[in-house]
Order: sequence, then structure tokens, then C-alpha cells
Amino acid sequence: MSTRAVLEVIALGVEDAVAAQAGGADRLELVTDMSADGLTPSAETFAGIRAAVDIDLRVMLRLSDGFSAGGSAGVDRLVRVARELRAAGADQFVLGFLGADGGVDLDAVERVVAELGGCRWTFHRAIDRAVDRDALRKQLADLPGLDNYLTAGSAAGVDDGLATLCAEAQRGGEPGYEPTILVGGGLRLEHVPGLRDAGINAFHIGGAARPQGWAGPVSVEAVGEWRRVLDEG
Repeated sequence: MSTRAVLEVIALGVEDAVAAQAGGADRLELVTDMSADGLTPSAETFAGIRAAVDIDLRVMLRLSDGFSAGGSAGVDRLVRVARELRAAGADQFVLGFLGADGGVDLDAVERVVAELGGCRWTFHRAIDRAVDRDALRKQLADLPGLDNYLTAGSAAGVDDGLATLCAEAQRGGEPGYEPTILVGGGLRLEHVPGLRDAGINAFHIGGAARPQGWAGPVSVEAVGEWRRVLDEG
């Protein structure tokens, strides 16, 4: 019996969210400012999207470009923002912070996760910039709520990361490898068959859902094409 693949789509606002759900998305990643690769949206934006759709929403916790938490002051801000989003009803999140040495900033991650009260969360593509992916996974293995790694397998994107993604999929169940591999970052439809054959069952798209680029909205038809291909898999 086949398992329905998860399709997550980036949404910047209500129009995107409604189109993504209509096209067959299972979940949305909510961000703002894609010129900085996706920052935290306002609580008001979250509330508007929550009122417009009934699929799962994961809200980005990232306040500046790059993967630094911004030191103690930056973490304090992240904690306040997480608290505001929780108060607005957010119950799933996306986050990930690295230190100057390229290792996970465990203190920052732990402080933010403690504010989430057990909510489910994704560690995002900071893993693709880490000096040691395996070490990062093992350091985060016992944190509550971590259930996805958003990764292309490489900082350069899925084309370069396919071998890593497939190898990590074979380690499911090992310490640090229990979370779902959510593939995103230069992901194209042609990648899907090989990834599904490797046992990967969760996919994340941003630009691929927008035929007009980031200046245009999510397309129902584009998302629907991804849904069709994933369901055929």
C-alpha cells in the first residue's frame, strides 16, 4: 500500500495560501521577505492565513538573513516572537541556527524550542550549511517536537545533494535520523521518482509553485501538477 506523499508549499500571504490548498498542498511554510530567503511573518499575517485555510501551517522563526541566531539579544527577540505567534494560535514552526564554527548553535535552538511547548517543528536548510550533518542530527536528536529536516542534501541544491539525501533516507530509525526528510531547495519534478524510490516521501516547493517568479502568486495549477506527480508515485 503506497503512502501519500506530503507536499509543503511556501506561502507569503492569504492569496498564496488559498491557491496552495486548492492545488493540493498538505502543509504551508509561512514566511516573508524571500530576498532574505524567508523571514518570520507577522502574527497578523499568520492569523489571516489561519482564518483562510484549514491545512497545517509551519511558521518560520528567522529574523535576519543567514543562519546565525544573532547572539543572546537575537535569541531574546526570537523567543518573544515565538511567544507572540503561539498566542496567535501558531502550533508548528520552522527554525535552525548555526554558530560561527559551522556547527549547530545548540543553546539558541534549545532556548527557542523551550518556548514552543512541545509544538512540532522543522529544522530548516541550515543543515545544508553545517560542517557536519551527522553531528548536527545527533546533537538535536532528543529535542521535543523535531519531526522534519528541510534539506536539499547540499548547500548548492538537490542536483548536488541527491546522493546525500538517498544515503540519509537509508538511515531512518538511527539516532538523529528519525525525523522525516523534507526535500526542498532547487527541487524539480524530475527529481521525484528517484527520491520516492529511495523512500523519501515529503517535498517542499517555493519558486516551483510560482510560474511568474517570486513577484507573482502561487499558482493552483502548478501546485496541482506537483500533487498529481506525487500521487502517481
